[in-house]
Amino acid sequence: MFARAVLAFLAMPAVVGVAIPLWIAHRDGARGSDHSAGLLLAFAGLAGLFWCVRDFYAIGKGTLAPWSPPTKLVVVGMYRFARNPMYLSVLTLVTGIAAWRGSPSTLAYAFVLALVFHVRVVLGEEPVLARSFPAEWPVYARAVPRWLPRLSPWRGPGSEEGPRRPA
Repeated sequence: MFARAVLAFLAMPAVVGVAIPLWIAHRDGARGSDHSAGLLLAFAGLAGLFWCVRDFYAIGKGTLAPWSPPTKLVVVGMYRFARNPMYLSVLTLVTGIAAWRGSPSTLAYAFVLALVFHVRVVLGEEPVLARSFPAEWPVYARAVPRWLPRLSPWRGPGSEEGPRRPA
């Protein structure tokens, strides 16, 4: 399963979140000056992406790929704040690349990507999750926002990553 997780990562977020934005930025005739602060944003997005992929693999017992989805609903880590942190991480990564490379075209790509992600989630993923996890999904979906993260982590069923240590 580890090989499938790596393949899924390379096939999807690495292409959509890194290769395509870098290619667009390189070819952007309207490029301004580079902003190194964008690298911080890009690395934050990349770190979030790795965290989500790890949770899908370790907790969900699957990958981010549709051909090998998690067998358990993932409601830990960043998923306690927003239902789609992997997509939010990719958008953060792409926006960081746009800022770093001073590329308005890459920023436009991020907006198009956000729209595509929203349609995919609403019309594709959420109905599948509702059918696959009929008991857990409605509780989770009511408590955790789709896009704008909660300020505090959701502590509903299954959201704890492990046993709590006594204070």
